[in-house]
Amino acid sequence: MDVLALRLSLLLSALTTLLLLVIGLPIAHWLTTTRWRWKVLVEAVVSLPLVLPPTVLGFYLLIAFGPRMLLGRAFIALTGHPLAFHFEGLLCASVVYSLPFAVQPFAAALARVDTRLVEASYSLGESRLRTFFRISLPLALPGIVAGAVLTFAHTLGEFGVVLMVGGNLPGETRTLSISIYDAAEQLDYASAGRASLLLLCVSFAVLVLTYTLQRRWLPG
Repeated sequence: MDVLALRLSLLLSALTTLLLLVIGLPIAHWLTTTRWRWKVLVEAVVSLPLVLPPTVLGFYLLIAFGPRMLLGRAFIALTGHPLAFHFEGLLCASVVYSLPFAVQPFAAALARVDTRLVEASYSLGESRLRTFFRISLPLALPGIVAGAVLTFAHTLGEFGVVLMVGGNLPGETRTLSISIYDAAEQLDYASAGRASLLLLCVSFAVLVLTYTLQRRWLPG
């Protein structure tokens, strides 16, 4: 098994999950509380990676990260190297690709919080921020943990977007899924089998944990 690729995949998954907790929770909270009539447009944008082929999403991200685009130019000016085919680009692509896997469970969990408790907190003079951290977040925690676990596992198994945006550079962008593909192409089925078994076990454990959290959280 390619230990370096495994280490890179774990780092990528951990950072993606952390960033999506920071980015995804505010989006999910806004989606569950806003009364804006066109919020469906935001929901559609957030969910777009679920229906887009990974190669299509990867292609558009590759264009966005290019030196001719504002984001690509700004990153080159700051770091001296492009986003594409570097770990930073891989991280940005993973955040976009895994966004719905975080936001949708977060939003579902926050939507189940009893609004009477939230309104009671407001009536006692608590701010929206304190109410979120003291009422909504603790009550929605099992669903948020489930979303974070799903995000981690989804990122760990990414292939199409990772290959399009990051390529296959050892120690920089070669993840475990790409390593499996390389091993299979070279007819090294033993290495491919060990890495695939690891991802299979992780995926199974994630599903067990997710369903366990849901059963403990849902009433009845």
